[in-house]
Amino acid sequence: MTDLNDIYQHASQWAFGDSPEMADQLLALVMAGEKTASCGSYDSYRAELSPMVGDYHIVLDGRGKPGCAIRTLSLRLIRYRDVTADMAAKEGEGDKSLNYWQQAHREFFERNSGFSQDMWLIYEEFEVVAVF
Repeated sequence: MTDLNDIYQHASQWAFGDSPEMADQLLALVMAGEKTASCGSYDSYRAELSPMVGDYHIVLDGRGKPGCAIRTLSLRLIRYRDVTADMAAKEGEGDKSLNYWQQAHREFFERNSGFSQDMWLIYEEFEVVAVF
């Protein structure tokens, strides 16, 4: 782990999702190249991450172990209702359709931070820079 800390000393460390199973599933999609984007509520980004383009992040699995490092390529502020089919597909989940994305994300937001069609999201595109 010392090597990771030396190379990515300023990287934030976190897991996708809200359960160990979801963290493992989404990490696998990232490492397979299927998931190249993600989003979260604007409020959660303000409270926790405040990412910037060019930042590195260590993505953890469901047990808290590092799986890969990613680098933020772009950030976009967008309302939930305005997410496009292309954006949904880049998240790599389910059948990659906008309908699947809407259902899964609505359920996630309802479980975590509350949901509204008008809620602001931070949509982030990233690239994998290392697999551990």
